[in-house]
Amino acid sequence: MEPVYATREDVQRALDIKLTARNSAQIDRALQSASRGVDNDLCHRRFYPEIATKSFNWPDSQSATSWRLWLDENELISVTTLTSGGTTISSGDFFLEPDRYGPPYNRIEINLGSSAAFGGGDTHQRDITVTGLWGYRLDETSVGALTAAVSTTTATSMSVNAAASAQVGVGSVLRVDSERMLVTNRTMADTGQNVGGSGLTAQANSVTLTVTDGTAFEVDEILLVESERMLIVDIAGNQLTVTRAWDGTVLAAHAAGVDIYAPRSLIVTRGALGTTAATHSSSTAVVRWDPPGLVRDLVIADAENRVLQEQAGYARTSKASSGSKSSAVETLSLDLLRERVYNAHGRKARLRSV
Repeated sequence: MEPVYATREDVQRALDIKLTARNSAQIDRALQSASRGVDNDLCHRRFYPEIATKSFNWPDSQSATSWRLWLDENELISVTTLTSGGTTISSGDFFLEPDRYGPPYNRIEINLGSSAAFGGGDTHQRDITVTGLWGYRLDETSVGALTAAVSTTTATSMSVNAAASAQVGVGSVLRVDSERMLVTNRTMADTGQNVGGSGLTAQANSVTLTVTDGTAFEVDEILLVESERMLIVDIAGNQLTVTRAWDGTVLAAHAAGVDIYAPRSLIVTRGALGTTAATHSSSTAVVRWDPPGLVRDLVIADAENRVLQEQAGYARTSKASSGSKSSAVETLSLDLLRERVYNAHGRKARLRSV
């Protein structure tokens, strides 16, 4: 399954709907559709980073100059190895263009000051091979760290700290060392701390949760106390200010000493996007790949619209004025957002010249 450009939690918060298996599957499907719509229908490019080897014909077969290889939709972030006719072309003998504002790079040009050249194979077909990181940009954010070693290459879960728990969702693309992973689910793990003070009453204004060590939590992290979920909105010392009955759970009283859980166990797809599964030590940094902000906004908005339309059997309609014909609901702001995404990130048509 290809990466998505927003997380399940982004859409759940936008729609203010509770976490259920049914809703989760529906949102995940909407995110896939919305993300591929951005890729294939709107922008005609892939935004996520992927390591791969791709083959190309000689530039002459592209009706272009012999020293310039157009990549078209196969945009590059960086090159590991470039060969032509079985001969490796060193990094100093070619340029990635446009240099002024790439990546993404849409062409490779031979350094005319060198002796390198494209060609040399028996035929023009698939003479050039490029191994590298393909995609739009490599925008990454360090979001936390592992709290336990990943000791095998087949393990599908990993434990992270509170910082990662608060900043990672289902659909996030993560990198640990050189391995990329796709987050497919999150499960609750014991934080090792308990409800302190005099506990919590079954009242919405009972929002102060006392813990032993407030530094072990993060604002925006979701907690589970017995069967009630809570959202941390502020931290002062060892007191967490929380929003009660989060995710549609039921407000309840909780006695002191009750265990506190948080979604710090991530279920992941290993060795994703051309990387190789490896072992990782405890405390290794967890890095999140981030799509362009406008792309993320559009995917959230489009996924929201798809979920609401699906719930209504795609029969939601609106009337511009009294007596006017009903039409399917798709707000003007969503159309404007699509236009902004295309203007900022869409791959425009190119005319080749000899």
